[in-house]
Amino acid sequence: MMTDDPMPNLLAKESSLYLRQHADQPVQWMPWGKAAFEKAKQEDKPVIVSIGYSSCHWCHVMSAESFCDDYVASIMNRHFICIKVDREERPDVDQTYLEAVRMFEQSAGWPLHAFCLPDGRPFWGGTYFPKEDLGQGIVPWPQLLLRISDHYRRAKEELIENGENIVSNLIHANHADCSEEDAWRNSLLLEAAHALTKSHDDRNGGFTPAPKFPTPSKIDFLLALSESHSVRTNPKLMERIDYCVTKTLDSMAEGSLFDHVGGGFFRYCVDEEWKTPHFEKMLCDNALLLSTYSRAFRKYGSPLYRMVVVKTLGWFLNEMGSPSKGFCSSVSADHGGKEGGLYLWSKDELESALGKEDAEILLSAYPSGSPDYLPIIPAKDLIDPERLEDYLQKLLLFRNESRLKAVSRDEKRITSWNALLLNALVEASLALQEKDWLAKACELSDWMRQNLMNAKGRVLSTQPMGGGKEVLGFLDDYAFWAEGLLSVCSKADWLEPGNSSKFLREAQELTGKALDEFRDEQRIGCFFSPQSLECPPPAQKKFWYDNAVPAGNSSMLRIFSFLRSLTGDEKWEKEYLQARSAYPILARKAPYGIAHALTVIAEHEIGICSVKGGKKVVSSLVEALANKPHRPIFMTQNDSVGENKSTLCVGTSCLPDFEREEELLEALFGKLGS
Repeated sequence: MMTDDPMPNLLAKESSLYLRQHADQPVQWMPWGKAAFEKAKQEDKPVIVSIGYSSCHWCHVMSAESFCDDYVASIMNRHFICIKVDREERPDVDQTYLEAVRMFEQSAGWPLHAFCLPDGRPFWGGTYFPKEDLGQGIVPWPQLLLRISDHYRRAKEELIENGENIVSNLIHANHADCSEEDAWRNSLLLEAAHALTKSHDDRNGGFTPAPKFPTPSKIDFLLALSESHSVRTNPKLMERIDYCVTKTLDSMAEGSLFDHVGGGFFRYCVDEEWKTPHFEKMLCDNALLLSTYSRAFRKYGSPLYRMVVVKTLGWFLNEMGSPSKGFCSSVSADHGGKEGGLYLWSKDELESALGKEDAEILLSAYPSGSPDYLPIIPAKDLIDPERLEDYLQKLLLFRNESRLKAVSRDEKRITSWNALLLNALVEASLALQEKDWLAKACELSDWMRQNLMNAKGRVLSTQPMGGGKEVLGFLDDYAFWAEGLLSVCSKADWLEPGNSSKFLREAQELTGKALDEFRDEQRIGCFFSPQSLECPPPAQKKFWYDNAVPAGNSSMLRIFSFLRSLTGDEKWEKEYLQARSAYPILARKAPYGIAHALTVIAEHEIGICSVKGGKKVVSSLVEALANKPHRPIFMTQNDSVGENKSTLCVGTSCLPDFEREEELLEALFGKLGS
């Protein structure tokens, strides 16, 4: 059966790659906006909100199975108004419906499908639905469409009640687990550490069963807390933290989550042993992991972690963009019609790249009978590390020559994700002791300022491409950007004396704009969406829990903490304490979900350090930080005080001036560092 109405869908002129990928389908897709919901009200039809992103494998599977099928499209067009959403372009829509689908006790992921009333209120939803019955207990998509359409005609009032309840629950969740007053106590940090380390998979690494996602925020929290006096004087807990951190980082770096040929991490592994990855690569994941591995290398000195940092930096520059043009959002999981086709190797390909003899040596490290191979780090006694690295370089050259030109990238420049890379580049520059990466962070910051703000000075969520419409920034865009600027500020004088003041000023300006745009004037915290959004989701949301990226409210918490230490302005202390009061119940209930906020609180309680000194002091401090605790240290070069003289402030308390840089280092990493 063909579609009843051959009218083309409305996605062809959208700037989003993901939306354009659906432009030639028989489904009469509409982009998210008022026009779609007005049409739904006029025709009294329920709405399908279908959410995904361009590098999502299962999004493409369902698209090919169902959305390209004329019969399935005819059902969708006859009974529904169909809206396509790029989750990277409209994270507010994505996160709101993601939370709603979880309320239906359905699995939540992508592709995400929310069935809604004509005004957008969701009454049911789920993720991937096959076209036909696969015997897995999942209703086929055509059957589901007909059931929901029939239910809408026969029992619309029931669905309206469902939608009203879901929206009420979405709004209630904004504050359901937040404290009304500041009941924070630092023992919650230790309780959280015990809970996290107890959940650790000691056999395979990681903090969950399969599927295994990298969770850099959890590792960052454990690293931060390990600098506290309470942990340093508790050898048993310190040993446990070190084991969990290193086991997880080793497992991710040595297994198949990491691309040992080209660098960078895949999104997750479907198995518990980190052997079978889901092959898309995301800018946000890799920015966060680059930061974490850089800090871990400083603490543990593992050559494995250094390798990860170097190769991931190379991947950013080789495949994702540049500091002068920004970095794209993702690389598709699919290549050549096959999931992981860019990364998997046949025996013939290995022989072409390495030669038959060396290919056999490499293959000896793999289980027999596998038709495809994904290079990993084999047991040390199977292949000499130098020989393995030579093999990997040859494979990279072969891949670049034969495959890389055809790779599918989403060129969208996402503000919040590029902002995460600011901090990652700063951390990498310290770990590798290379100023060039700090310079690249400064260059990226300049590009962001020139390309990710509109003429009115408002932050955009993505860089407008091809004459596309502007999408105003969300909380994450402001918060991650300000947080990234403060990270650059902390080391900018190493590159150019006096540079730090510019980044501090820009961070304060962005923070002020964020508070004006997103602050809830009645209750604690910031909303995710700007107040002036033209077509908002059905509920105005606050998000407290970390997902693939930290929650924007936890980033605001860090900004307040840093600004209090850097400026001495008591208004930032007030903002910090007020924001922190949201977390006691959350810390007891689900500490694994607010790891970024716990990191911020741990760092604040241990003490944010600010150092002012001459050129020799700054140089000595940077060199010392190569293998010292990763607690936040801001440094300002002031040559007028002399090369060796310095001042150290911890929080808002300052010590007497030091006359020699050795005294400063002893104070930081001897007394205070212990």
